[in-house]
Amino acid sequence: MGIEAWVRRAPPAGVEAVAPDPAPDPVPTPVPVPAPGAATDTAAVATLDWDALRERVLGCRDCELHTSRTQAVFGVGNPDADWLVVGEAPGAEEDRRGEPFVGRAGQLLDAILRAAAQDRKTAYIANILKCRPPNNRDPNPDEISCCQGYLARQIALIRPRLILAVGRIAAQHLLATDLPIGRLRGRVHRWGEAAIPLVVTYHPAYLLRSPSEKRKVWQDLQLAMQCEREQVEVPMQ
Repeated sequence: MGIEAWVRRAPPAGVEAVAPDPAPDPVPTPVPVPAPGAATDTAAVATLDWDALRERVLGCRDCELHTSRTQAVFGVGNPDADWLVVGEAPGAEEDRRGEPFVGRAGQLLDAILRAAAQDRKTAYIANILKCRPPNNRDPNPDEISCCQGYLARQIALIRPRLILAVGRIAAQHLLATDLPIGRLRGRVHRWGEAAIPLVVTYHPAYLLRSPSEKRKVWQDLQLAMQCEREQVEVPMQ
C-alpha cells in the first residue's frame, strides 16, 4: 500500500512548455508587522526578500488566527526548488512543530515526493494558509485573502518550474475555481502571469482514507515529471 513501491513508467506526452517574458528583479524593502486586524499590504509584501518575508509571516497578525496558533508555518525545503508543493493549512502537529506536512500525512507526502525523485531538501513545501484554523476546519475566504500575498511572494522568489497542488482547497484557491478536484486532475494548468505549470493531485490525508486512489496520484506525478522536464527557467517576478 506504500507509494514507495511505485515503478516509473513512460510519462504522458502532449505537455507544452510556455516561456514567459522576463521581468526585472525586485528591490527588497522590509515592511513593519501591522497591528491585529490590519489588512495585508500586498504591494509591500511583493517587495520583500526571503528573510524579510519569513519574518513578516512568523509575526503576522492580519487575521484572528494569530490568537489561537502556536506559531505560523512558513514552509520548508529549498528556496531555489524546481518543485513547489502547496497544501491547504497547518494541522495540530504542524502548528506545534512549525513545519508543514508532518505526521502520517507528511510521511505519505515524503513517499510521493520520493517517487518523483524529490524530497524535503530539493522541493519546497508550503500551504495557502500559514496558521492553523481551529479544530482543523476549512479556511474561510478572509483568512485565505490575508495569506495569499505571502504565497504569491514565495512563488515569485522560488521561481519553481512546477507547482503541485495537493488537495481540493489548495487547487481551487490557486486556480480560482470551484470545480471538484476530480475535474482538475489530469491536465496541466497555469498559475499567474508567469504561467507556471500547475498539476493537481489528491491530499495525502485523503489517500490515508482511500488508499486505492494512490494509482491516480502516480498518474498525476507522471504528468508533473513530464511537464517539469520540458520547462525553461521561470524569471523572477
